[in-house]
Amino acid sequence: MNPIFSPLFQPYTLNNGVEIKNRLVVAPMTHFGSNTDGTLGEQEHRFISNRAGDMGMFILAATLVQDGGKAFHGQPEAIHTSQLPSLKATADIIKAQGAKAILQIHHGGKQAITELLNGKDKISASADEESGTRAATIEEIHTLIDAFGNAADLAIQAGFDGVEIHGANNYLIQQFYSGHSNRRTDEWGGSRENRMRFPLAVIDAVVAAKIKHQRDDFIIGYRFSPEEPEELGLTMEDTLALVDVLKEKPLQYLHISLWDFYKKARRGADSNTARLQLVHERIGGKLPLIGVGNLFTAQQILEAYQTGWAEFIALGKTVMVNPKIATMILNGQENQLITEVDENQADHYGFPDFLWNATMSATQAWLPPVKGKPWSPLDI
Repeated sequence: MNPIFSPLFQPYTLNNGVEIKNRLVVAPMTHFGSNTDGTLGEQEHRFISNRAGDMGMFILAATLVQDGGKAFHGQPEAIHTSQLPSLKATADIIKAQGAKAILQIHHGGKQAITELLNGKDKISASADEESGTRAATIEEIHTLIDAFGNAADLAIQAGFDGVEIHGANNYLIQQFYSGHSNRRTDEWGGSRENRMRFPLAVIDAVVAAKIKHQRDDFIIGYRFSPEEPEELGLTMEDTLALVDVLKEKPLQYLHISLWDFYKKARRGADSNTARLQLVHERIGGKLPLIGVGNLFTAQQILEAYQTGWAEFIALGKTVMVNPKIATMILNGQENQLITEVDENQADHYGFPDFLWNATMSATQAWLPPVKGKPWSPLDI
């Protein structure tokens, strides 16, 4: 290994005593590869089977916690005990490669796909006519919270090293915290503190599962998006207020969702300062932060880490096209990394069919760029 990259391979000990062997994390990637019943699909198996080598942690794709919230075709599930064998097989695939296996737990809320609701109503914090969503009842809110706790319980039974609570990307948990999507007037809406009630209750339910199994070594992370573009949407002020509370919870890490590692704040904070820097400073060392955002080469990854804004660097698009990226850096092969999808690649990089077709048909910011096609990250 070129010694300049050695900082990326220094271990880090979490606050529960668990050591993560290095600072590289596989970001949760939507693969569209699970079976229709949410169990491990053959194409999903192929996609995750060689991407965890020499990584510190591997965060699995957003995994559904309750019927009626599925936001992707081929989305994995952690809902029923009948899914335990599948979940165990998934955890084993990652752990066999030497990385910590983290299950990201998720509900789409108003972003759920109507045809995948299994006869359920689409529910969220408030009604949304455009998406055909109604406001969840108080009873349904408690059921949703319990579903996240149940998913964590299943993850523990399945042998995962931890879970990541998906509170980002305008899915259900963020919908409750956002003043744009949460217009409730009861105890679950209105003030910032009331809107924060749902994400905190989800954390408490997940922690309760950890306590039930007496698993101090089980890792709990929380992912969030820092801002929303809508007038009443989340601002950096809202996010920093959330961070103030999250850093006092019994979590092991925080994970920010960004398209651009260096993106500056839009409102609610100094617009000349990067969102990541603002969040990292606000955490004040109480928890490690995972940073992410369009880092394709070893040099870009190193430079991002050297900002000091994040203890871990998550990699998504570059892992899609460089499955063995960490091993390649360790072996001094960083100059062989590729930054674009070659549509003539015979094995399609092990992408599931749906993911490969999406990559070829659209240059979306969450997908890696395709050689010869225009591509640019989202401006959010």
